[in-house]
Amino acid sequence: MGQHGVGLYSYSWNISYVFVLIGTLGLENYGVRALSRVRDDPDRLDRTFSSIYTMQLLWAGAVLLVYLGYVFLVAGEERVISLSLTFMSVSCLINVDWALMGLDRFRPIALRNTCVKLLAAAAVFLLVRSPDDLWIYGLVWSVSTCIGCISCFGSLRSTVHFRMAPLRDAFRHFPPCAALFLSVLAVSVYRTMDKVMVGAISGMSQNGLYENAEKIVYCLSGFISAFGTVMLPRASHLLETGKKEDVLRGIRLSMHLILPMTLAMAFGLAGVSEELCPLFYGEKFTASGPLMAPLGLSLVMIGFANVIRTQWILPSGRDHVLIRSVLAGACVNLVMNLTLIPRMQAMGAVIGTLAAELTVPVVQWLHVRHDLNYRTYMKTLGLYLCPSLAMYALVRLIPDTHSWPNLILRMFCGALFFGLALLLIWKRFQPGMLHLLLGRGRSSRHSVS
Repeated sequence: MGQHGVGLYSYSWNISYVFVLIGTLGLENYGVRALSRVRDDPDRLDRTFSSIYTMQLLWAGAVLLVYLGYVFLVAGEERVISLSLTFMSVSCLINVDWALMGLDRFRPIALRNTCVKLLAAAAVFLLVRSPDDLWIYGLVWSVSTCIGCISCFGSLRSTVHFRMAPLRDAFRHFPPCAALFLSVLAVSVYRTMDKVMVGAISGMSQNGLYENAEKIVYCLSGFISAFGTVMLPRASHLLETGKKEDVLRGIRLSMHLILPMTLAMAFGLAGVSEELCPLFYGEKFTASGPLMAPLGLSLVMIGFANVIRTQWILPSGRDHVLIRSVLAGACVNLVMNLTLIPRMQAMGAVIGTLAAELTVPVVQWLHVRHDLNYRTYMKTLGLYLCPSLAMYALVRLIPDTHSWPNLILRMFCGALFFGLALLLIWKRFQPGMLHLLLGRGRSSRHSVS
C-alpha cells in the first residue's frame, strides 16, 4: 500500500472509528458494570439488559444515518474507503460484547475474535493485490467485525431474554452512559485523532509512518485491555457484595503482573524497533523505528492507569474521576499536538501521546490517593524497572545485522533474561505470585503485598 495508502486508510478508519465510539456510547464500561451487579437475579438481569439494548438500537441507528451522511456529503479523497467501512457502524447495532463481559463470559468473545480475524486475514491475502484494492481491505475488516458481533448473539440466548423496553426505561440509562462516553471520546482524541491531525497537518506519508509505529504498540496494549476487561465485572461484583479487601488484594496482585509485563514490552520494543520496522513493514518504513521506541513507554502508563480504572474507579461508581482524568489527558494531548506536529511532524504526536498517557494516572492519583496505597505500587514499579533496563542493555549489546534470524535471537535473549530475572524476583520478594501462577493462590492469600 505504501506510505500514502497506509496513511489514507488510517485517516479513513479513524474517522469511522469516531462514529463507532459515538454509536457504542460508553457501553463497554457502563453496560458491563450494570449487568455484573444484577447477574445473580434473573428478573433484574432481563430487565436491565432489555432496557440498555433498546437504547443501544435506537441510538446506534441514528448514528449510522449520520455516518452515511458524512460519507456521501462530506468525505473527499477517502469517500470510497469510508463507504467500505460502513459495516463498522452497522456493528454498533448488534454488538452485545458488553453483556457477555458483564456476565463474566469471555470465551465466546475470544473464540469469535480468533476465528473471524483469521478468516479476515486470509481474505486480505487472497483479495488484496495492489494499492487499488485498498477499499477491499477496508471492506473485509469492516464486514468481519459485523459478522463477529452477530455470532455472539447465540451465546446470550440461554442467559438473558430480550424484549423491547419502553422508551422511558431505555433512556434512563442514557445520562450515565453518555457521561462515561465523554471519557471514551476523550481517549479517542489522543489515540485516534492524533493520526487525523498528523495526516491533516503533515501529510499522509507522515501519518503512515506514525500509524505503523503505533500499530505494534497498541497491539501489545491489547494484553492490558484484556486483563482490565476481565477484572472490571469481577471487581464490580465483589464491591457490590461488600468484599472490599478482596478488591484491594486484586489490585496489588494485578500490579505485580501488569507492571513487569508492560515494562518488558516497552524496553524490549525500544531495543529492537529500529531493526523491526524495516524488516516487518519494508524499507519505506525505516523511519517508524525511532517513533516506536519512545511510544512503547506509553504501555507502562496505560497498564498502571488501567488497573486503577477497571478495579477501583469504575466498580466503585466514581465515574467523575475517570472522566476528569481522560479529559485532562485529551486536553494535554491536543495542546501538545497543535504545538509540536507542525514543527516535529509524527514525532510531535509521539510526545503528545506520552504526555497524555502520563496525565491520566497522575489525575487518578490526585482523586483516589487516600483510598489506595500508591506508595506500594511505586515500589512495585521500581522493583521491576531494574531488570527491564538490564534487558534493554543486553538486547542493544547484541550486534544488529538487519536480518530476521538476528532479530529473533535478540528478542529471544531479551525475553529469556527478563523471564529468569522475574522468577528470581518473585521467589525472593513475592513468593505468592509463583503460588498463584501454579494454581495455589488460595493457600497464599496473604503472601502478596
